Amino acid sequence: HRLLLENAEQLVLVCGRREPYLRRDGAAGLSVLRTASLVVGLDGCIKAVGQADVIRNQFSEATFERIIDCSGKCVLPGLVDAHTHPVWAGDRVHEFAMKLAGASYMEIHKAGGGIHFTVEHTQKATEDELFSTLQHRLGRMLRAGSTLVECKSGYGLNLESELKMLRVIERAKKSMDIGISSTFCGAHAVPKGKTATEATDNIINNHLPKLKELKLSGEIHVNNIDVFCEKGVFDLESTRRILQAGKDIGLQINFHGDELHPMKSAELGAELGARAISHLEEVSDEGIVAMARSKCAAVLLPTTAYMLRLKQPQARKMLEEGVIVALGSDFNPNAYCFSMPMVMHLACVNMKMSMNEALAAATINAAYALGKSDTHGSLEVGKQGDLLIINSSRWEHLIYQFGGHEALINYVIVKGKVVYENERCETMNSY
Repeated sequence: HRLLLENAEQLVLVCGRREPYLRRDGAAGLSVLRTASLVVGLDGCIKAVGQADVIRNQFSEATFERIIDCSGKCVLPGLVDAHTHPVWAGDRVHEFAMKLAGASYMEIHKAGGGIHFTVEHTQKATEDELFSTLQHRLGRMLRAGSTLVECKSGYGLNLESELKMLRVIERAKKSMDIGISSTFCGAHAVPKGKTATEATDNIINNHLPKLKELKLSGEIHVNNIDVFCEKGVFDLESTRRILQAGKDIGLQINFHGDELHPMKSAELGAELGARAISHLEEVSDEGIVAMARSKCAAVLLPTTAYMLRLKQPQARKMLEEGVIVALGSDFNPNAYCFSMPMVMHLACVNMKMSMNEALAAATINAAYALGKSDTHGSLEVGKQGDLLIINSSRWEHLIYQFGGHEALINYVIVKGKVVYENERCETMNSY
């Protein structure tokens, strides 16, 4: 066997009956084992989870590549970041000052800043430049506990630059330990000099057929289709056309909706069978009910509402209506946050989620939003051995400590292989 984690003070399974997601009632009873051990096989999958003495007897004859004593520590599933934009050049640190002085997101966007500024720099950057910054950013996400990350294109806007971004994501998929779900977000903004309708036609007639061709030849495997459905960007009808065309070539629908204005995006997503919708700060009551009914995940992004001083997404109302709530960092030049522990903390404080709900939202439900909850998001036999060991005797420290993950996360493990080992934890108690 590859790995034995022994004698953890707490082993947080998240769920234990192969649930594809947890709604509010399920997250309340998060499964936690005490004095527990876990075994990962050479195939990278979890072979056994249970009481330490039972596992010790069961595996008394087995050999392991690595044994980690987890006494006084907690084991949790690797975190899943359900929404990021990690491939770009041209940071927007200068715009942060403008925002602090009161400029709105759309004012900056209309003045040629925002997405357009990053697009200009990303179009000029070489593939190697983009790959090297992506590697660095994903490395930081991994060290903050994310083992599966959704990565979007969307700062290219023309076919050539979008494909450049998708190739960079594909390279990271093949060469890095972190798990990646890739998203084509060519409809992230309307390119300069085009109308929304022209941009929509271009994506449907040129971009998507090319993606289909590259998928068949095995060069690029995209998982999801995304559109920024927003007033002044892509309206409901354009959004519908693009999402449907993406679905027709086998992509999961996972898009930006109801962020700055109520657009009826949630209703549209439910109708099209979307897997997930992100943002939803301005979602309607009908939209919430429709998402609950269609099992469409809500990917909430507390960092965005915090940094843009928007009203917070209505997490409590969604949870009470039975929506599957997931979390993402929305890492991008406008919301520069790599850390899902910080996202969970903000979700609890600003969106009034419980710690159990936030952890479920950053593990099993975020995996569900990416169509991966059969293999990721909980510590169950048969699932991929992606997990964290934290240097604390209670798992809640992962959320309670705001920005403290640098000295708290002791090990990050992907497929049973230690991909990050934090020496600081050995010399330092996390309290």
